[in-house]
Amino acid sequence: MSTVIEEIEKIIGEKPIDKVIVKALIRELRRQLSEFILIDNAMRKKYGMSFEEFKAKNVVKEKGYSFEVESDYCDWEMAIDGINTLREKIEKLERLL
Repeated sequence: MSTVIEEIEKIIGEKPIDKVIVKALIRELRRQLSEFILIDNAMRKKYGMSFEEFKAKNVVKEKGYSFEVESDYCDWEMAIDGINTLREKIEKLERLL
């Protein structure tokens, strides 16, 4: 009786399967990274500054704590955190290849 790994290797025709899985994970993480980069770029364009400048200038307070600006802050912060986290994960996975 063959294992699941052996069956997957037969189906995709590549060995070792662990490298195939790592490559697939890297592709998915890069896709997610590109989404976060798009958010960062859109916010940079909208506010004419980086997230760090946005925070330092306290734009949320300056704009009267409007829902839109606070929401943008949260989305932007999540994107920046995502960019940093995903880049680290991709680097770690690339070292496995």
